[in-house]
Amino acid sequence: MTMQATTEKVLLLVDNDVSQSRTLAQSLKRQGYSVHHAISAEEALPLILELRPDFGVFNLKLPGASGMVLVDLLHRSKPQSRVVVLTHNSTLPPTLSAIHCGSVQFLAKSSSAEQISATLSGTTSSEPALPLNSQPTNEAEFLHRKLGEHHGNITETARALKMHRRTLQRKLAKIPAA
Repeated sequence: MTMQATTEKVLLLVDNDVSQSRTLAQSLKRQGYSVHHAISAEEALPLILELRPDFGVFNLKLPGASGMVLVDLLHRSKPQSRVVVLTHNSTLPPTLSAIHCGSVQFLAKSSSAEQISATLSGTTSSEPALPLNSQPTNEAEFLHRKLGEHHGNITETARALKMHRRTLQRKLAKIPAA
């Protein structure tokens, strides 16, 4: 039992989008991570101190404090920990801040569990292969998954994604047919 505890890959996932984080947590569990979830920075702070996770996947924009607070605390608590910061938009200052605080990479929120896991395990370069806003297959997969979760209802999907309905319709129209 002690041997298993030392090889367990403890991951803290912090995201206020419950449905997306549930899907991501299930995928990461299948890849061998012991996933713990929080929906806010305030909820995550004691978990970082208690669990001292090996890995962190944090949404940049959280209710209350920023995900960057968590990156900093985790890096101080366990310097060898690896972190991925997820965000909807790719702006340079948060990216530099994330890297400075010790995170591994700054990824688009639409990144797949496989991409996140590869980044956490260090099997990808620390530079994104494509700019965050030019990953159409990931965005397409993400939008279709969200649309499916809302039974094809574009209005409900747009509301869940916190975007305008017409914006979602335009994005869906640009996705090539399979």
